[in-house]
Amino acid sequence: MRLLTDNEGPAVAIENVGARGDVIVVCEHASRVLPAALGTLGLSDEALQSHIAWDPGALDVARFVASSLDATLIHQRFSRLAYDCNRPPEAEGAMPVVSEIYDIPGNRALSAEARQARIEEIYLPFAGGLRDLIRGRLEAGRRPVLVTVHSFTPVYFGRYRTVEIGILHDADSRLADRMLKAAEGAGAAYIVRRNEPYGPTDGVTHTLIQHGLKNDLANVMIEVRNDLIRTESGARVVADFLTGLLGQSLADLT
Repeated sequence: MRLLTDNEGPAVAIENVGARGDVIVVCEHASRVLPAALGTLGLSDEALQSHIAWDPGALDVARFVASSLDATLIHQRFSRLAYDCNRPPEAEGAMPVVSEIYDIPGNRALSAEARQARIEEIYLPFAGGLRDLIRGRLEAGRRPVLVTVHSFTPVYFGRYRTVEIGILHDADSRLADRMLKAAEGAGAAYIVRRNEPYGPTDGVTHTLIQHGLKNDLANVMIEVRNDLIRTESGARVVADFLTGLLGQSLADLT
């Protein structure tokens, strides 16, 4: 069973492969595009444009950060409703049947063949692309740093979130600690907090664990409230702030 057509192209995109910087920027929820074979998954246009389908503004921020740091950027080209590349295949959230208040009919009662097609054509190329990037750097005697970029909705289940930027980590907090310290020194530009609005217990650190911790690489996950990055100018301002935190933190880490 094949999911993607030749016209739809690959599931993963890699930009600035020959970057001189040590950072690899990852954006797992960059797109809201669904493979044509999946139709609308039974969802309305409103739902398919909302945060349940992607992380609005995250790719813009990721690109600005990657450009400023001369970093390689890797991102997925299909909606996380088809497959969430920040989840392992065995996770319920990999092909969610419910997201916040939305039921996702097209993800219910998937056959084993349908699930496997999504794993093989979306998740494995993405994970493999990131794995190969890291391996290439290590073989060249370079130790990359993993930075994943996400966005979150201001209101979740009816509750307003006051945090504006989350600095997330799993067992390795080396880079996160330094970024949080740098944020304190940067004044009150944004409300920045550790492991908010999500944390390791929410199952959001798969990429950090699989590609960062297992390779003993410094890593961090950045969450930005999406009302701050709805416009290109807003995304650039946030990216400049994050680039400053990363630059200072990486220098201290080295």
